[in-house]
Amino acid sequence: MERISWDQYFMAQSHLLSLRSTCTRLEVGATIVRDKRIIAGGYNGSVTGSVHCTDEGCYVIDGHCVRTVHAEANALLQCAKFGVPTEGADVYVTHFPCLQCTKQLIQSGIKTVYYAEDYHNHPYAIELFAEAGVKIVKVPLHQLSIDVNVQEKVQFIQEIIDKIDEVSENDTEISLFKEKAERLFK
Repeated sequence: MERISWDQYFMAQSHLLSLRSTCTRLEVGATIVRDKRIIAGGYNGSVTGSVHCTDEGCYVIDGHCVRTVHAEANALLQCAKFGVPTEGADVYVTHFPCLQCTKQLIQSGIKTVYYAEDYHNHPYAIELFAEAGVKIVKVPLHQLSIDVNVQEKVQFIQEIIDKIDEVSENDTEISLFKEKAERLFK
């Protein structure tokens, strides 16, 4: 078995973090890394102790959810809270940072921003990263899939297998499909 690259590993961590997001508009995760070690992680969600978008809906002003602290900011704030320096670190983000997060990442000393998906890549953000000497690298997550619907899929395949049993017992091709499904989902 071939191991995944460091970039894929850290990007997978960010995608996993994004599953904790409480904003329904976009699930974002961010992982801050120094010397191939995770020093912080964050996802977009409400201020600690406040209501979440998943509970009461997004609070949108000028097209932005103002209830949400962005994933990058949450990761940087975690470093600040626990006294972990970010100077010279890298960040892995599921989506290209917004303009505000771009400025925060630059100010915190992040040297490289790795992101998986383009998302309203603001030209001024790109300009700011270039001026600050911050590298931006697109690293799509492709070797690993995070599937949050596994149980539903397993149940669905079992229902198909049960239906196949009812309809046809002696069809060789159907039996091969059934065996493959059982192998993959059990």
